[in-house]
Amino acid sequence: MRDVQDLALRLGDSLAQVRSAAGERILAVRAPARSEIAGNHTDHEGGRVIAGALDRSIECLAVASGTDEIRVFSQGFDPVCVTIDSLDPREDEKVSSAGLVRGMAAQMAATGRIPHGFDLVMTSDIPSGGGLSSSAAYELALCRAMEALWQGPEVSAVEAAQMAQRVEQDWFGKPCGLMDQLAVSLGGLAYMDFEHEEPKVEKLSFDFAAYGYALVLTNVGCDHSAYTDEYAAVPVEMKLVAEALGSERLCEVKESAVLMYLPFLRRQLGDRPVLRAFHYYQEMDLVDGRWDALKAGDMNTFLTLTRSSGASSAMFLQNVSASGTREQDAMVALALSERLLVGRGATRIHGGGFGGSIQAFVPLDFVDDYVEHMDKWLGAGASKVYAISDEGAVAQWI
Repeated sequence: MRDVQDLALRLGDSLAQVRSAAGERILAVRAPARSEIAGNHTDHEGGRVIAGALDRSIECLAVASGTDEIRVFSQGFDPVCVTIDSLDPREDEKVSSAGLVRGMAAQMAATGRIPHGFDLVMTSDIPSGGGLSSSAAYELALCRAMEALWQGPEVSAVEAAQMAQRVEQDWFGKPCGLMDQLAVSLGGLAYMDFEHEEPKVEKLSFDFAAYGYALVLTNVGCDHSAYTDEYAAVPVEMKLVAEALGSERLCEVKESAVLMYLPFLRRQLGDRPVLRAFHYYQEMDLVDGRWDALKAGDMNTFLTLTRSSGASSAMFLQNVSASGTREQDAMVALALSERLLVGRGATRIHGGGFGGSIQAFVPLDFVDDYVEHMDKWLGAGASKVYAISDEGAVAQWI
């Protein structure tokens, strides 16, 4: 974890309040951001992805309060206060931090723990709404804090991620796959296969800079959380294709079956669900190809396949621009990135899409120029260079 004294200084007055609370020990918690490296909207269909934890994080200090309230103080946001007398989902807490707090408390109570109140103060350098999964980091920070503060069995990285996914789906109200939560929980760079209930995971120690490229994420200037309905339609439409062919998820349907029944599917569902299914199958091949390329240290192949993935997301998945709006922030950002790179790297939509951020792999000798130009067009600080972090969500007593 980062130096605790540095964290204490950044938390300022909030830390003093925590230290004075009943003389309790203080718990330090960290949960990183994540970057989806490959596998755009495939996890919720039982597909495969590559994702990595990043060197940006939520960092927290927590202390038991002796009350029946969980209070979360986040720099720049209103305090969150949840009374733990009832942990059932509440409609008035959907799409809110309170829903995440209550939901995670419910998940941890299901492990046999007895919930009790605590105060938690946090700071974050993860851009909110930028597609780096600050929500999953928030969930996993809560998970590791509650695991340590409330006596009970150890929670594995996979179990913690599955808890966070249920919280986001049932308490927060956003349908999602497991990729974000598992990447945050595991740390490092990982290949994940979600076909079965227990995901298969393979990790790889990989430094893009060692191969001459920087991972750059650019905030397109549009908070993707404003388009939750657009995001939710993607898994819904993919599952409609699977259900029309007698299955639940696209991983259970062969692409040949979609092609065989294509006229029926188009009449029954319309074209967009079919196109999104086409993206799924193409992206599966591209994920496997990119993982093989990374393991072989073959950046040229990785970049070529990444460019193909970006095209598939734009043309078939259609998660670059939200419908019913004249603004196309992400598409403009992608066009600018392509114009700068001219085939020297690769760029693609990042994460859920419909705003948030785009991802680019930029030659190291061009990074400064790339960032300068993208920021000139999209605003100071829009583009940032990231690295893969080996450490996932973690808590320790101090």
